[in-house]
Amino acid sequence: MSPQIDQVLAQAINDPDVIETNEWLSALESVIDNEGPERAHYLMERMVDLARRRGSHIPFSSNTAYVNTIPADVGAHCPGNLEIEEKLRSMMRWNAMAMVVKANRLDGDLGGHLSSFASLANMLGIGFNHFWHAPTEDHGGDLLYIQGHSSPGVYARAFLEGRLTEEQLLHFRREVDGKGLSSYPHPKLMPDFWQFPTVSMGLGPLMSIYQARFLKYLHARGIADTANRKVWAFCGDGEMDEPESMGAIGMAGREQLDNLIIVVNCNLQRLDGPVRGNGKIIQELESDFRGAGWNVVKVIWGEGWDALLAKDKDGILQKVMMETVDGEYQNYKAKDGAYVRSHFFGKHPKLLEMVAQMSDDDIWRLTRGGHDPHKIYAAFKVAQEHKGQPTVLLVKSVKGFGFGKSGEARNTAHNTKKLDDEAIKALRDRFQLPISDAELPAIPFFKPSDDTPEMKYLQERRAALGGYLPQRRQKADEVLVVPELTAFQAMLEPTAEGREISTTAAYVRVLTALLRDSSLGQRIVPIMVDESRTFGMEGLFRQIGIFSQVGQLYEPVDKDQVMYYREDKAGQILQEGINEAGGMSSWIAAATSYSTNNRVMIPFYTYYSMFGLQRVGDLAWAAGDMRSRGFLMAGTAGRTTLNGEGLQHEDGHSHVLASTIPNCVPYDPTFAHEVAVIIHDGLRRMVSNQEDVFYYITIMNENYSHPGLKAGQEDGIIKGLYQLQKSPETTKHRVQLMGSGTILREVIAASDLLFADWGIAADVWSAPSFTLLARDGQDAERWNMLHPTDDARLPYITDCLKDTQGPIVVSTDYMRTFAEQVRAFIPKGRSYKVLGTDGFGRSDSRAKLREFFEVNRYFVVIAALKSLADEGAISASVVAQAIAKYGIDAEKANPVSV
Repeated sequence: MSPQIDQVLAQAINDPDVIETNEWLSALESVIDNEGPERAHYLMERMVDLARRRGSHIPFSSNTAYVNTIPADVGAHCPGNLEIEEKLRSMMRWNAMAMVVKANRLDGDLGGHLSSFASLANMLGIGFNHFWHAPTEDHGGDLLYIQGHSSPGVYARAFLEGRLTEEQLLHFRREVDGKGLSSYPHPKLMPDFWQFPTVSMGLGPLMSIYQARFLKYLHARGIADTANRKVWAFCGDGEMDEPESMGAIGMAGREQLDNLIIVVNCNLQRLDGPVRGNGKIIQELESDFRGAGWNVVKVIWGEGWDALLAKDKDGILQKVMMETVDGEYQNYKAKDGAYVRSHFFGKHPKLLEMVAQMSDDDIWRLTRGGHDPHKIYAAFKVAQEHKGQPTVLLVKSVKGFGFGKSGEARNTAHNTKKLDDEAIKALRDRFQLPISDAELPAIPFFKPSDDTPEMKYLQERRAALGGYLPQRRQKADEVLVVPELTAFQAMLEPTAEGREISTTAAYVRVLTALLRDSSLGQRIVPIMVDESRTFGMEGLFRQIGIFSQVGQLYEPVDKDQVMYYREDKAGQILQEGINEAGGMSSWIAAATSYSTNNRVMIPFYTYYSMFGLQRVGDLAWAAGDMRSRGFLMAGTAGRTTLNGEGLQHEDGHSHVLASTIPNCVPYDPTFAHEVAVIIHDGLRRMVSNQEDVFYYITIMNENYSHPGLKAGQEDGIIKGLYQLQKSPETTKHRVQLMGSGTILREVIAASDLLFADWGIAADVWSAPSFTLLARDGQDAERWNMLHPTDDARLPYITDCLKDTQGPIVVSTDYMRTFAEQVRAFIPKGRSYKVLGTDGFGRSDSRAKLREFFEVNRYFVVIAALKSLADEGAISASVVAQAIAKYGIDAEKANPVSV
């Protein structure tokens, strides 16, 4: 007997009643033949249900056979001219190769990728030629999350379309002089071309899911008709190991996002080797997605396999297909037809008989589904038309397809960017391009004349689908009117005597005013991640409702309360649960709606500060790349504001992280009037002026009284610094005190102590944004360096302080690095002392925490006195007296090292 036991015999050995089994199987075959597979599936489900109800514990299996989901006799055939499409694909493959190789022959360090597009070329071609609609008057346009490493192929197509020039291709990855093409999809660098950044692995699938849900949100609220639009996201099978890739598939299934199609390019390889060398990534992903409620379509085998599978009456071929692991499949495509014959078909004598009449070349030409245009078209069509579920297409391909020994299916394929003359000649021959041997050393780009059948076909296909893709809208056509600052008058006034509020409460009141505004109200998108009650925002639940596609199918437990939890089909709030990455992805979808939907939306994403930029920093950077516009509201911010919660909750560094994103505009306001002025300025810049910036605003939950806005303070608040109060002129010595957030109140108290206990005047400055002050100073410094003969520009902070007296002391609720940013711009000769909350947070009262981190009023006083002593203005003994007076333990450990 063969080492591999025949499947039929194996079944017989384990089957106590073969005759009965055959009767059942024959009956099932009859149903399939006469009534179709759907009827057969229904009957099987009924039988399984009956068996379970009668006590049989039948385990659930979410896997199907390792064959195409769409049967050979059912799938739609591609209606296009496949001969022309193949020629165009060959041109694109050649031009993509030429672009990368030419760049690296000039500069070997530029890099670039060829193998991803080579495996994706058929899929992208079918999509661009037959499915993906550009924005038109009656269609909002499909949204494409292109697999990042395939960008050379997309550029190659745009070159043939006439959208990119040869000069631009020659400047691939050479962007500094303004002629180049970005390495990957970057809207920031190519603002009229790329829609979404996708090369930070995992973010594309995640953002696409929330983008699809946001389209449903816009449609349900009557803001935009998105019914005929689709979101297509392409990613690699290796990319699916990123937690972000799979983290939201349950939400997509639960929300029935049938406008979403994710295509996983399963070429079985990541950068270093197989994705699942000892397993089967397609089967694993099928199980994950099907279990999450997705429509799963597998495209594994090309047309050539259909005849072999039709002959496989005993299921031996399917059994071997299933048992063969991905590491073997990769190896087959790195070898040749003889190797496939002996190592794959040789696993069973009957399989060798099956291919006995096929030559080794015939066997080698048995393609994978990802390189068969008919199989791809059929799968895309099913995905396009499917209702009630999101669809994932698991498409098997070969990495580096077409590159032969230069990189096809090899572990080195991802890093292939340099080809020798022999390899280039082989590619020319394989692609059948009319490039002479004499021309080959120059690796010329190939573009036929516009009147050739191929070029006409290319243009006709895109014209039929409304125009070119990818394309990006830089400005929305609509104009929304931003209300005057006086719309927030209640926040601009001093708080009533005896009344205290937090900056979080001030923000909520500003938001409430905006929701009532006739122009902007419907465009506000409040986004929560299960902390609404923490921030006092639960009143919005009943007021504007929580978006749910099905409404509210239950009576909420708190229905008898004024602020009960209300879900609504047209709800305005996006409630993401305990899910910061989801909240950020929803915020990005809304913050880029001006571009993707031609609708200006104003998202306010409110979250625990510590679980913001630290947790979703990669998404925040992507938001900057995408030119997002909106507000990130970081609640319970600062290392000592959130007392009692401890190390994992206390944020003393988010402003340092925010400062690293160039188009993020960060603020740490102390008072309600600052919150109102800052939000109003953000509306002016992002809505009225359509500037590509977003605002990061930290807000706190500490209640205190607020002084209200004084005339002329607006400009200083926006720039990041203004004098809050000036001390009397009657003293001999004077210092300048600065602060932000809640610690500014400690600074104010320190000013009083300095005057009352030591007779020293202390002017107080509110610094809502040290980061903006630093950026302004750096701009001035650069201008002065490059314009040495012109009058020097003065940084704003320098100008504010130039006529003041005494040392400068700063205290904030953040690391010292936060306020250290401006040291270079302090007037020359002036002492500048920074206090901050470096180190891990911990639980205690606010007062004890501020004492522990040495940022409270007493340490501000000590720092001011020490600075004066260092200047010789007072005796060092005065500092020692103050340390004793305020009970400060000079020998306690540094909080950074504790």
